[in-house]
Amino acid sequence: MVMDVKKFLNELTQKPGVYQMFDKHEKIIYVGKAKNLKQRVSSYFRKNLDSPKTQVLMQHMDHIEVIVTHTEADALLLENNLIKKHHPRYNICLRDDKSYPYIYLSTNKTFPSLTVYRGKKKSNGRLFGPYPSAGAVHETLNLMQKIFK
Repeated sequence: MVMDVKKFLNELTQKPGVYQMFDKHEKIIYVGKAKNLKQRVSSYFRKNLDSPKTQVLMQHMDHIEVIVTHTEADALLLENNLIKKHHPRYNICLRDDKSYPYIYLSTNKTFPSLTVYRGKKKSNGRLFGPYPSAGAVHETLNLMQKIFK
């Protein structure tokens, strides 16, 4: 697929979202987020790219697909999920593998409980989320405890 860069950039929205870079084999090689897709994606097509990593990335990039989101927070969550799902070659893996908070519902007890959870998914129970912040999880849990005493 030969990408018409000029046309692509002209038609790109200024809304928040996620962009996925693909190689010629249709494999995702990079996932990024932006509060302004047009501005962020356009920066990859400058004559003088900052880092050698970005230069190599652009040599392997065949085309870009974008997903528009409602908010920057939605873009952040979607980016996180896509990186975890596809493990793109040029995305940095965090050593501590920080993850977004979830609400965990235990299903292996007589009286199920709801708690804040981060980390790898457990086999027993259900996870709801991810949430953009721990504060959002605590707020949701407090509201649920008021409604379902």
